[in-house]
Amino acid sequence: MTVEKYIGAIDQGTTGTRFMIFDKYSNLVNSCYKEHKQIFPRPGWVEHDAMEIWRNTEFVLHKALQGAKLSLTDLKAVGITNQRETTVIWDKKSGIPIHNAVVWQCTRTSEICESLKKESLEEEIKSRTGLVTATYFSGPKIQWILDSRERFRLKATKNELLFGNIDTWIIWNLTGGIDGGVHITDYSNASRTMLMNIKTLEWDDELLEILKIPQSILPEIRPSSDSEIYGYISNANDNGPPVSGDLGDQQAALFGQTCFESGNAKNTYGTGNFLLMNTGNNMVQSKSGLITTVGYGIGKKISYALEGSIAVSGAAIQWLRDQLNFFEKTEESEELASSVTDNGGVYFVPAFVGLFSPHWDVTARGTVLGLTRGSDKAHITRAVLESIAFQSYDVFRAMEVDSKVQLTSLRVDGGASKNNLLMQFQADILGIECVRPKIEETTALGAAFAAGLAVGFWKDLNELKEKWAIDRVFSPKMEEKERTNHLHYWNKAIQKAKAWIESS
Repeated sequence: MTVEKYIGAIDQGTTGTRFMIFDKYSNLVNSCYKEHKQIFPRPGWVEHDAMEIWRNTEFVLHKALQGAKLSLTDLKAVGITNQRETTVIWDKKSGIPIHNAVVWQCTRTSEICESLKKESLEEEIKSRTGLVTATYFSGPKIQWILDSRERFRLKATKNELLFGNIDTWIIWNLTGGIDGGVHITDYSNASRTMLMNIKTLEWDDELLEILKIPQSILPEIRPSSDSEIYGYISNANDNGPPVSGDLGDQQAALFGQTCFESGNAKNTYGTGNFLLMNTGNNMVQSKSGLITTVGYGIGKKISYALEGSIAVSGAAIQWLRDQLNFFEKTEESEELASSVTDNGGVYFVPAFVGLFSPHWDVTARGTVLGLTRGSDKAHITRAVLESIAFQSYDVFRAMEVDSKVQLTSLRVDGGASKNNLLMQFQADILGIECVRPKIEETTALGAAFAAGLAVGFWKDLNELKEKWAIDRVFSPKMEEKERTNHLHYWNKAIQKAKAWIESS
């Protein structure tokens, strides 16, 4: 008798960690989620406690298995997907981070990035990595941490430290930590460091020298999925299942949405928004403020992508909940916004940590415009939801310019994609269909797909395509005149938000 097996997926995000269990038909068997603390030492600085993240990972993994009445041995393999660019450096002997994780949203490395620009290195960095020179990426964060204490720099030169984005940190701990943990990352995550040459798919010696980063602290770069697994989950009794899939969260969503062909695009609505288009084996260098990145690597076959990254989208809804106390649960935002027929002339730019794609203005700040005596929290909530769609519109149009492909539909996923008001407004503003799949947590599904492919749980990409199913299609209903009016005021609001912080 054949014992049924499952695939596990760790989805380590900006606000929390989730473990999901999928069966052969990609049905969700069980899941568990736990938030972690957001740390804000100074305005614009964002940190996480990497040890808390690891403890939460262990917790949700075992809790989800327990809830499904399964054990580690019931898992055929485990994949991981993660918040990208968030930087952890730890002592390889003790396994303790030397500093809180510096989060992708953090702007503390602005001086380092400005220095690189003044040295006229921006174009060189872009040609080698596909990335703009911005605080977003890991390389400057590594330099900042090592330079923050003299002893950190000394330990790095003595080969006593290890660096990783969150995928590397979790995999190292899962596979044994100080007792033989595997120190690896995949192409998709490595492409977010500003240290990997996107053409050779190897660490770039010249960039390492520029940012004063010793290669000894960097993980080995591996495919996102391959027949050769990374390692096994360390278990007190015996080796657990293999860890065999690794994808940065947005690439995982692209994979989970089965966007396997050039021209396929998806938009993930999470803490931030991330719109990716598969460009196949063609590296499209953006001229419109987008990022060229590795989509995924299955063995030696690489698929590239164009990406537009938006720093704050779902996080703005959390801001309404936590800082302004507009509602108790983020799900209530839809009901509150729907209580008014329109935004009442209110426009909101959520540039809490500056603007990312396609504007790239670290000096921008959050802005609310168009307030009148008749404005209330329902109008502001609606304006916050609409700002998510407006930001996606800016990225979408830039992507069409760069790719020279006119997109006719957009696959949507992530927590905020459950908000029907937002999804309808997104379709209206874009003027195309937005397609929501039955499984909205496609990030975790993508990690599961990558892990399952590596161990033969699923045969090939065609079989994965058969697992993808539509929940709902949102078709545009807005008149062109109304759309044009909205975009006019949105563009005015964006210009007001830019260059708010003045250099001293």
